[in-house]
Amino acid sequence: MIIGTHVCTATDDLYLLVDFLNRNLRDKDVIFGLSKNPEQDGTMVLTLYRSE
Repeated sequence: MIIGTHVCTATDDLYLLVDFLNRNLRDKDVIFGLSKNPEQDGTMVLTLYRSE
């Protein structure tokens, strides 16, 4: 189930942040996803999921 999404500027370290969040919050039943934004170059879509 998607909790929310946010469009942000693509940076080289963004995937490191998502990895850090997923490793530290997995016991809270949340997962972060990161994908390229197909609608706008240079941006990424950060998605927060509940993993129940």
